[in-house]
Amino acid sequence: MAAKKACESFSKSLIEDVHKWGCMKQTGVSLRHMMEFGSKPTDRNLLISGQFLHKELPIRIARRAIELDTLPYGLSEKPATLKVRDWYLDSFRDLRSFPEIKDINDEKEFTQMIKAIKVRHNNVVPTMALGVQQLKKGMDPKIVYEDLDEIHQFLDRFYLSRIGIRMLIGQHVKLHKPNPAPHVVGCIHTKMSPVEVAKNASEAARAICLREYGSAPDINIYGDPSFTFPYVPTHLQLMVFELVKNSLRAVQERFMYSDKVAPPVRIIVAEGIEDVTIKISDEGGGIKRSGLPKIFTYLYSTAKNPLDEYTDLGTDDRITMAGYGYGIPISRLYAKYFGGDLQVISMEGYGTDAYLHLSRLGDSQEPLP
Repeated sequence: MAAKKACESFSKSLIEDVHKWGCMKQTGVSLRHMMEFGSKPTDRNLLISGQFLHKELPIRIARRAIELDTLPYGLSEKPATLKVRDWYLDSFRDLRSFPEIKDINDEKEFTQMIKAIKVRHNNVVPTMALGVQQLKKGMDPKIVYEDLDEIHQFLDRFYLSRIGIRMLIGQHVKLHKPNPAPHVVGCIHTKMSPVEVAKNASEAARAICLREYGSAPDINIYGDPSFTFPYVPTHLQLMVFELVKNSLRAVQERFMYSDKVAPPVRIIVAEGIEDVTIKISDEGGGIKRSGLPKIFTYLYSTAKNPLDEYTDLGTDDRITMAGYGYGIPISRLYAKYFGGDLQVISMEGYGTDAYLHLSRLGDSQEPLP
């Protein structure tokens, strides 16, 4: 039976250890620190990084495992939530049973282990989404989802923490790569062109629109392609892709049966002293003002969860974040992770502007939920 309490499948001493580590203080890291530290990936630096993660990762993972066991409205007992909780407990056990890292050979072994932990958690987002769906199915339809604030807040904390854990593991693993490309430090590109990344992300989003509808609006990008700043290109790619995909869909569906030519989606990249701001503008009809807060929540989506088709709760590699309504709230968390933000402003009857603010200073500490 899937619905088993943690104590039934994990030893009492492990659960006690989880609670002990979950009370310890987390240590935040800034983009600048990751960049400066990783710019010289000597054996000594890799050893220091491995020793830091050996202590830091169990604290972060323990906190989430405890929270997964104490969720309101019976969400903790849903089969998909239990599956996620077991992944967290397995990873905590792996980290705690790994001996002290004393030399570079220990560090290499540790790196292989945390690489495997990252893979184990690949499908956490869709599996948690499935848990929320399982909760919704069993709930009274009269319940107003605005009242489920605790669940929204938990998911924000949970996914933000996951971004941090994956960034720390990914950065450490990539520092082992021999002969990195110029200006690349782990996952960070010290001279990333936001215009170039926006171009790649919007081309990928347009390809999906073409595939689904047979046609797609044009995308116009304005900004200096030679302007660069240090950031994580995969994070920016994900955010721009999600926002552009939403804009393309809105415009396409509004003008599909119209005699008028669909207006282009516009992307404007502006460099300020503190922030780089990317504005994505569409004329897709906008969002009702009453519906605007809902775009940042996890409980309203009517989109189909790809995991519904799989009985093994998410071991399938094809599953991505796209397609079940989490793109916008998770994009905002990616922006916030390095001190930025995402705002969406809408004119109902006309279109929507999304403002993606990215801190170009790189010195804000990770938010640690």
